[in-house]
Amino acid sequence: MMGKRDHHHRSENITITLEQLVPQDHLVRKIDAFVDVDFIYRAVEKLYSENLGRPSIDPVLLIKMALLQYVFGIPSMRRTIKEIETNVAYRWFLGLGLDEKVPHFSTFGKNYIRRFQDTDVFETIFYRVLAQGVDAGFLDPSVLFIDSTHIKANANKRKYKKKFVRRAAQQYKEELELEVNEDRILHGKKPFTPKKRNPEEHEIKESTTDPESGYYVKGEREKQFAYSCHTACDRNGFVLGLILTLGNVHDSTVFPSLLESVTQHLKKPFAVVADSAYKTVPIAHHLLKQGILPVFPYTRPRGVKGMFKTKDFYYDDYYYCYLCENNQVLRYRTTTRDGYREYVSDPHICTTCPFLSQCTKSREHQKVIYRHLWQDAMDDVEHLRHTNLNRVLYRKRQETIERVFADVKEKHGMRWTRHRGLKKTTLQAMLTFIALNLKKLANWSWDSHGNPRIRNISMVIHTTNPHFHVEMRVCLQSERRSGALCKAPLLLILSI
Repeated sequence: MMGKRDHHHRSENITITLEQLVPQDHLVRKIDAFVDVDFIYRAVEKLYSENLGRPSIDPVLLIKMALLQYVFGIPSMRRTIKEIETNVAYRWFLGLGLDEKVPHFSTFGKNYIRRFQDTDVFETIFYRVLAQGVDAGFLDPSVLFIDSTHIKANANKRKYKKKFVRRAAQQYKEELELEVNEDRILHGKKPFTPKKRNPEEHEIKESTTDPESGYYVKGEREKQFAYSCHTACDRNGFVLGLILTLGNVHDSTVFPSLLESVTQHLKKPFAVVADSAYKTVPIAHHLLKQGILPVFPYTRPRGVKGMFKTKDFYYDDYYYCYLCENNQVLRYRTTTRDGYREYVSDPHICTTCPFLSQCTKSREHQKVIYRHLWQDAMDDVEHLRHTNLNRVLYRKRQETIERVFADVKEKHGMRWTRHRGLKKTTLQAMLTFIALNLKKLANWSWDSHGNPRIRNISMVIHTTNPHFHVEMRVCLQSERRSGALCKAPLLLILSI
């Protein structure tokens, strides 16, 4: 017999509380139990008057509304308000009763423009959430996984104007200039006098819709205006820092600032894992100078096909010279302002060399090799690339930073920007990563049976367990060549 329900329950009056309607294992309960939001009052206290004006809407309510939008991937604040009106779990999380009116969707936007726009409120919330994760033992900043992803701007790629802008200043310029002069004096050359250079300019395409975005080109098919989100995460997938730039800013340009930000707020990492975009001589030198292990992938040697590459020449750092395939010496000539030593061959010998056609196409029959002053650091990076430790760490990259980008784009709508302008897009990225960290922290703080875990115990790695660590002694090539003692063993605790 087929059953049929009537609808008299729609107008039925019952006595029930929101506490009874929200399931015990709902995500909003986990977030509410893990995160202490009282610090928000202290963070925004200076933005409100003490005794003037009407009482405002609770700032915690505004922040929680934004968090709901990004945690559950709701596309807009207008849609979020509609969801809050009908979702009892959202009302419970915000502290709103069933008969209480939900704020208008423009309330958050107006408060952001008038109060939060030029403040560090959301940055404070981001690092406060990380601090609570550190206290709970969930974060492991000993290894940083760094990369960037592009966020497509809300701009038509065909509507732009061309303009000339100044090139960004090179990183480590002052340090390099000092070492260039020291190297020239060491070789009996005159040091360079300070040269006042006119700032270099280059032509770019500026969007007429969103002028703060950058024209991003990746192959012939993918051309668009976008923003670059440079991100650092740990081995557990927690985002530890981010910097948003124009889409045409190279990854290596932002790397020092991102590393410094993470180090300042957390601690100096043991190792940094990044892709080939970060494999530059200045970055390798910077990391090894700070005692940080660089983990970079293999990159194919550049040059003309069929011609000898620089790696085909043997470098003797004792005599400061190169040896070619024909056992001839390329001697030091000078050090350039850009930090490169020039090594040149004898053209009289090269004229009769059987490898001349594979070595150089110079009319003077002279081979010139440029070697950076910090090339030893890059040689050490190549040496470390073959160690088991670096191989294990680089394989973790696809499970960490790549998964973070996949999650924020598929589940949290960060494939496209929701606003225009660098500040508002930075807010979107910041809230997205706050939501990502909150979800992970909240879920990890509860077990599979819906019971809260004991903090500071459950997720702490036991370093005495041999299955959770890799110990490796690394001796840099530069140390072996100089005859110095190798550094202390580099010990890293990994979950493998």
